[in-house]
Amino acid sequence: MICVSTRGKSPAVPFRDAVLAGLAPDGGLYVSATLERRSEEWWNALRGRSFQDVAVAMAQALIGDEFAPGELTALVTSALDFPIPIIHLEDRLQVVELFHGPTFAFKDFGARMLARFMSHVHAGAEPLTVLVATSGDTGSAVAHAFFGVPGTRVVVLYPEGQVSAVQEAQFTTLGGNVSAVAVAGTFDDCQRLAKEAFANETLKARVTLTSANSISLGRLVPQMFYYAYAALQADRRQPITVSVPSGNFGNLVAGVMAWKMGAPLASFVAATTVNDTVPRYLDSGRFEPRPSVATLANAMDVGNPSNFERLQWLFDGDRAAMRGAISSSVHTDDDVRRAIGELHRRYGYVADPHTAIAYLGTQAPKPSRLRQGYGGQASPPAPKPSSPLVFLSTAHPAKFREVVEPAIGKTVQLPDALAAALERPRFVERIGATLGELSKLL
Repeated sequence: MICVSTRGKSPAVPFRDAVLAGLAPDGGLYVSATLERRSEEWWNALRGRSFQDVAVAMAQALIGDEFAPGELTALVTSALDFPIPIIHLEDRLQVVELFHGPTFAFKDFGARMLARFMSHVHAGAEPLTVLVATSGDTGSAVAHAFFGVPGTRVVVLYPEGQVSAVQEAQFTTLGGNVSAVAVAGTFDDCQRLAKEAFANETLKARVTLTSANSISLGRLVPQMFYYAYAALQADRRQPITVSVPSGNFGNLVAGVMAWKMGAPLASFVAATTVNDTVPRYLDSGRFEPRPSVATLANAMDVGNPSNFERLQWLFDGDRAAMRGAISSSVHTDDDVRRAIGELHRRYGYVADPHTAIAYLGTQAPKPSRLRQGYGGQASPPAPKPSSPLVFLSTAHPAKFREVVEPAIGKTVQLPDALAAALERPRFVERIGATLGELSKLL
């Protein structure tokens, strides 16, 4: 895989170099220069195969030339060793559960693969500092993936007071080579600090920095695998429409990359909270970031999504083409509570707030008060009537018990690993939202 910057001012590099660098030297995000489209026959040969088989086949097709025989297969199978249940709620409505990894969130796919990629390719004498900004689940997934990995340290930036108690416990109680840093600000401040650190030549001369956010292409490539796997399980061999809970938009970018590779995907719905920068762009053509607003789906509280730059690159800046593949839906906290209750009443399914938003994205788009600021325009109708609808369940509902339990009227059992994390002591450092304070800490 030859990787180039979205801004076009950095040299092309192989995948392993892009993984170690995180951000491109020109401040852009690395993308694959080309995504070779595989034939329908190639994909059909993977129908009925296990998730690991699909993941290995795709990994070999994308980056196999950068690894010795057997290396990549071992990396993939050891990292992605947990199940991906696909649950049929109705004839043409399914939910794909992506939270059965060690930290009970979909971020385990990218984080565990990235940790193995980095430990495999990093040969420097200096320790590798993995700097990550989190609005919730990324921090715990990355912290656990790199915990105890020799030659690495992890620094997790998170907005103080704006992640759930369970999420915070997962990455603040490890210690060792993991440092949890509470930032006085929002997730957008944390993300900005991470980008400023990567762009600061003085800091980079003193510290070997890399990223584990969805800034890193190494996080997104493994997420392509579950889109293809879900599409290959569809009845009647019809391409599926996938509703994706979207905040920083890395998950959706991974889906688009799988689609461009030829996986049988019909279209996507970018389902968001009221942090609706991308839906407003799809409607108006203007990308106008706003300060993020705290919602019940905190992992999606992003006012300036980094991966929008990748989306634009993938569609060559053509908004019409983007609208042809992606529609959007925007939802309030009240919508989320109602959707959690509805999923439980209708199907007996218990969903966290992010999954509830993905479910709402499968509903026919309707004009709402949220659309008033869009000049009355509605997003293009996404779910094509003939397409089976799939929505992604990205976190275990027990991570958001304070929201889920009142909505369904019953207790949500906390998995043993999460209960144990809540009992452990926490190790937290605190900084203001300035590069100077972050540099000093690093």
